[in-house]
Amino acid sequence: MDKKLFEALSNWNPETQLTVKVRFVKRGTDAALTGQQYTVRLYDKDVFTDDDYLGQARLNEHGEAHIHFYPADIRKTDLGLEQYPDLYILLFKGDTVHFQSKVWDDVDFAKEGTLTLNEGEVVDFGTFLVD
Repeated sequence: MDKKLFEALSNWNPETQLTVKVRFVKRGTDAALTGQQYTVRLYDKDVFTDDDYLGQARLNEHGEAHIHFYPADIRKTDLGLEQYPDLYILLFKGDTVHFQSKVWDDVDFAKEGTLTLNEGEVVDFGTFLVD
């Protein structure tokens, strides 16, 4: 292989995909919350502008949602005032907010995440009990 081509390929580093994982369980049971009526949305809380919508996912059969996005999704609307995103999730049942998480301030995927080949950097926000 041509040396210049090899160097270009070895130095090429596309932006790593980031994933937030969350799980929901029905309160008072150990049963996963499932159903097509549930959608989980991820947002970055901003002080001076509207919160940034980063993506959404349906709950799978285990009550989990995996929301994938790229850091550029945050930077394109950020005013440059924050180094790390302040993330929160909303669980919708149909068109109504059924649950809202607390805001996780300054989420550093490099420190809090785990790298997987399938999903990139993953931060597990944990399991939530919902009615």
